[in-house]
Amino acid sequence: MSGTHFGFQTVDEAEKATRVRGVFDSVASRYDVMNDLMSMGLHRAWKAYTVAVASLREGDKVLDIAGGTGDLARAFAKKVGPLGTVVHTDINEAMLRQGRERLLDEGLALPTSICDAESLPFATGRFDLVSVAFGLRNMTHKDKALAEMCRVLRPGGRLLVLEFSKVAAPLEKAYDWYSFKVLPRIGQLVAGDADSYRYLAESIRMHPGQQELKAMMKTAGFGHVDVHNLSAGVVALHVGIKC
Repeated sequence: MSGTHFGFQTVDEAEKATRVRGVFDSVASRYDVMNDLMSMGLHRAWKAYTVAVASLREGDKVLDIAGGTGDLARAFAKKVGPLGTVVHTDINEAMLRQGRERLLDEGLALPTSICDAESLPFATGRFDLVSVAFGLRNMTHKDKALAEMCRVLRPGGRLLVLEFSKVAAPLEKAYDWYSFKVLPRIGQLVAGDADSYRYLAESIRMHPGQQELKAMMKTAGFGHVDVHNLSAGVVALHVGIKC
């Protein structure tokens, strides 16, 4: 059995999936509150920017991977209209349930599916746009997931990866202090779970930086990849166009 990263730990690949699931089972009910606290509300601006860059048109077909509580799926659905399709997916049932209930409360009944991004159950070339927000870093085989995202896109279709990235050097010390000293305490106070939020901070440090992820996307089949640094690189939006 080969090893992989779970935060700063090295674990068996099969164990990582189980442990990641446990983290998100734990935080699902307070995920939106914690997002606001963790990012000081900036996650809303990052997602709004992603929706703007998506430039969706009525009738477009969209796959939202690791869609969680449905923020992007909701915004995309408004853009593609009744003739379009937004498929809301996540590997974690608890997170997907939270998102589906929220969307239904707002009158949106979107196709919803539990699925693994490394083996997507969709036809080749089905979608105009694929998105994954704050989910890629939790995937065991990122190269397989990116290749699958490329496969289900039509030629010329786009992948949007919104993810924590490598912060600008002058901010590294302050960012580390916040991530490893403050964030777990907030997690304990608000969600009663310091360990899950410590893992989230660690997983950010283990995720590929801007240029490394850009190279991975090109290897996966994206002919052109743009990188948009947001909040001094705390987050980056990678936009890949399928060859």
